Amino acid sequence: MDALLDRFCRYVKVETTASEKSETYPSTPGQLDLGRMLKGELEALKLDDVSMSADGIVMGTVPGNVAGAPTIAFIAHMDTSPEASGKDVQPIVHRDYDGGDIVLPGDTSKVIRVDDNEGLAALKGKTLVTTDGTTLLGADDKAGVAAIMSAAAYLMEHPEVEHGDVRIVFTCDEEIGHGTDKLDLNAIGAVVGYTLDGEGQGHIEAETFSADVAVVRVCGVNTHPGYAYGKMVNAIRLAGAFLSRLPQDRLSPETTRGRDGFVHPYVIEGGVDCVTMRILLRSFVTDELGGQADLLREVAGAVMAEHAGADIQVEATRQYRNMGEYLGKEPRAVELASQAMQKVGVEPKFSAIRGGTDGSRLSEMGLPTPNLSTGMHHFHSPLEYACLEEMQVSVDVVIELARLWGEQR
Repeated sequence: MDALLDRFCRYVKVETTASEKSETYPSTPGQLDLGRMLKGELEALKLDDVSMSADGIVMGTVPGNVAGAPTIAFIAHMDTSPEASGKDVQPIVHRDYDGGDIVLPGDTSKVIRVDDNEGLAALKGKTLVTTDGTTLLGADDKAGVAAIMSAAAYLMEHPEVEHGDVRIVFTCDEEIGHGTDKLDLNAIGAVVGYTLDGEGQGHIEAETFSADVAVVRVCGVNTHPGYAYGKMVNAIRLAGAFLSRLPQDRLSPETTRGRDGFVHPYVIEGGVDCVTMRILLRSFVTDELGGQADLLREVAGAVMAEHAGADIQVEATRQYRNMGEYLGKEPRAVELASQAMQKVGVEPKFSAIRGGTDGSRLSEMGLPTPNLSTGMHHFHSPLEYACLEEMQVSVDVVIELARLWGEQR
């Protein structure tokens, strides 16, 4: 596990925060920096067909040693969430974790509390990695990247493990919904894929939200506030009225769980003349997304009816779809993942992701791609942490999956 820990700590120190405001692909240059690092490491391991595209996508092949075995792919994303800083990440290794609250030294107001993190106390005695509290850690998804790299190294060093070709794929900009924009399934050439982008240990996620994003543009009338009587229509107030009319006791992340969908305003920008809001639409039932967008349009119509001069436009854009609608194409994808976990001594837990992964879009594109655990916890936050032993289980699962698929014809 020392090599795995070393890889992980090196990767999280590379700033790869994605940016929704960027007009480039990838959206930030640090993703190219990490890509070049990973390409060099794959070349040093002597994988075949190692490449890095102009778009930052890194690929390589662990060559198979079994004739006729299917090609499979393992996929992780290099970018990190823009919801917290990923600059100057300082990973802190907590060996033989004592089972209590963890105070983060860079900002002592940041405390990873046992009471707020289900399952944290059960990791007593394990090795945890946190930040110093001033940034996120980036285990989402550099834990997945490190696990795949460690598994690739093992397979290259142990030719006695029989398997077909194993494709390694590292993507960019997954956190802002563009992880598969530049992927070519023919270039991957696999019958199934697995994203390593899940929390904890033992999870097999074969279902995700279906997702759209709505952009709501609210425009009013601006004028000098000292002479605004009867003239000004304040777009900021209109936006507030719009948001106040969204359901307060349902359809929000803070009031939903399990298989409940939600409507989530997450960005608001602008001034008196115009305000732009971005709102996530999420449901496990794809047909419900249209109803969520219609709700926003109804609210917009009601606010405009009460405020002469107001103009509110709602535009919904497709993002990704529930992978569960597509995984039936190749049932072995989930069946063998379950077997692999059992083989390494972990009881598989089947769950639906209240979010999405590259696998959502890949499954829709024709590559069945469930999601697997990587040992990350409380991601997108300075309170993020990862468990080294759980990361090692992910490595073991990847190796076992390669072996199990090597038995298929």
